[in-house]
Amino acid sequence: MQVYFIRHGSTAGNLERRYVGSTDEGLTEAARELLKQNKDRYPQPEVVFASPLKRCLETAELLFPGKDPEILKDLRECDFGEFEYKNYQELQGDERYQQWIDSGGSMAFPGGESRAQFTRRCCEAFLEGCCRILEGGVSSAAFVVHGGTIMAVLDQFSSPHRDYFDWQAGNGQGFSGTLSVDERGRITVSQIRS
Repeated sequence: MQVYFIRHGSTAGNLERRYVGSTDEGLTEAARELLKQNKDRYPQPEVVFASPLKRCLETAELLFPGKDPEILKDLRECDFGEFEYKNYQELQGDERYQQWIDSGGSMAFPGGESRAQFTRRCCEAFLEGCCRILEGGVSSAAFVVHGGTIMAVLDQFSSPHRDYFDWQAGNGQGFSGTLSVDERGRITVSQIRS
């Protein structure tokens, strides 16, 4: 089965390089126009899954008009805690931010999630979506989600494996691959391309 991972279009916070996790902002007008102009370049899957946040729902609506996305709430972006909606410049000099950077991004954000917690949550939601599509005999599905969500899921399910930060996608971009289940019931995504 073909599976597509599409990162939502740009928001104001994305353009300002902010940590946009739980902030529920919509797309910029320029992002909406760009997605409309390029919508014919995107695949047309049978089923669409999305994060519940506006930026993903708006992207799904623009790319796949007439297809109501199935919302999986745990596909939402990482909880950045006290760093939410701040950018690098605003966090410079914060000792906690330096500790987080020094950890390679693995420790928990103050008042937020660790990468391990975030990855576990996203992967459970992804597996829920996979169960639905495998039971329904669907041949293609799109996940319209966040950059972090894509990185978390593909870090766990890519074959051959590539690490978390290898799966960064720009706004409105993403990856496609083949979803399969092996004899032990393990789900993998292979033949991945951007």
